[in-house]
Amino acid sequence: MKGGAIEAARANMKVKGIVSFHGGLSRDDTRTINPISARVLVLHGADDPYESEAEIKSFQNEMRTAKADWEMVYYANAVHSFTDKNAGTDTSKGAAYNEKADKRSWKALLEFLKEVL
Repeated sequence: MKGGAIEAARANMKVKGIVSFHGGLSRDDTRTINPISARVLVLHGADDPYESEAEIKSFQNEMRTAKADWEMVYYANAVHSFTDKNAGTDTSKGAAYNEKADKRSWKALLEFLKEVL
């Protein structure tokens, strides 16, 4: 499921927070933007070719409209799948492992969990 964690927040599932690692951000534009009660953390490769600037901007505007408590962290030199060691290291393919981004995003997740739980 593309953007499963983010869809859980959009559906206001009974969760305190969601974390998206290099996930899909787009939404069905025909759906109404409702308030989001879960905290939202998006960990994103700064060079991820699978999410356009327009999709990122639309997602951020959606979070503002939904009055969500959200944050988005970008990782330099990281593309899609930056936490997947099996993705290889060739960033020109659009999906590749990035050790720094992997370690930094894991730390961000742990800090987020401390705050949310």
